[in-house]
Amino acid sequence: MSSGADDDMLDRDPPDSAGPGSEPPPLYLIDASIYVFRAWHTMPDEFTDRDGWPTNAVQGFARFLLDVLERERPKHIAVAFDEALDRCFRNALYPAYKANRDPAPEELKRQFAHCRALCAALGLNVLGHCEYEADDLIGTALHHAREVGHRGIILSADKDLSQLLQSGDEQWDYGRNQRWGMRGVKARHGVEAHQIADYLALCGDAIDNIPGVPGIGAKTAATLLAHFGDLDSLLARIDEIPFLRLRGAAQTAARLREHRDNALLFRRLTTIACDAPLDGCAPGFARAGANPDALGALCESLRFGPMTRRRVYAAGGLDFAQYAATEDAR
Repeated sequence: MSSGADDDMLDRDPPDSAGPGSEPPPLYLIDASIYVFRAWHTMPDEFTDRDGWPTNAVQGFARFLLDVLERERPKHIAVAFDEALDRCFRNALYPAYKANRDPAPEELKRQFAHCRALCAALGLNVLGHCEYEADDLIGTALHHAREVGHRGIILSADKDLSQLLQSGDEQWDYGRNQRWGMRGVKARHGVEAHQIADYLALCGDAIDNIPGVPGIGAKTAATLLAHFGDLDSLLARIDEIPFLRLRGAAQTAARLREHRDNALLFRRLTTIACDAPLDGCAPGFARAGANPDALGALCESLRFGPMTRRRVYAAGGLDFAQYAATEDAR
């Protein structure tokens, strides 16, 4: 399968514990929210459940998820959902964090619950926590998985998640069919993978309502990090900045002195936590068997069509014909 325009950006480690001539086994980590929201905005609103509530986001997410399961046949997989909303630990540090976002309507909240239920019924590990975001859950899962010999494949277009990439890992923008590894991050974002959090702390992240240091844009932030390496070294050597070949270097140094504490605070916001609680997951995030009763109930409640039902049961390793015959017998 072709993996898009960024194949040449992938970095591969030599095989290790996986055995001669093979790569470490992959753990697939899905950032569910981005695909649920994408379906919510792009799928027609003609789909409804048994009670008349819209299911366009569920329908779109289900198609995406089934595509992944059919193409990749993952043995180790976790799907992370955002439950923290405005209760995330970052809101306690900085109340304005993501305050620019409108709350999700009830119609969408119900569909998120259905998407979680579908993942669980298919035997996938479902991650969610009231104080940690999906990025943190993905980071924590990848941290644990590396300890038992896995590499990560992160399905998300979110640039924040690129900071997690180490040698052998991949990030996969499924919608654009582009994949890249740790060495491909700089070509996409202008900085190395390990500099992403510092970079966003300096130039800001409008999506998350993080302003960054006034007057420091993406180009200046990348230039500073290329020279100093990281935010700590930059702040420790502010006196050197005016001597750099950088437009407005003296002003930049003054702004960093004035906004030093904010820069450090913003880095706490942009850094993905890798110590979030993960409850109820299988060892190594191994995929479990599907639950046919739960799948049947969901297919009925969500009014999935015959083709989608067949795909759902096939993805769960179940015989749809046998299920249909059992239902008819009732």
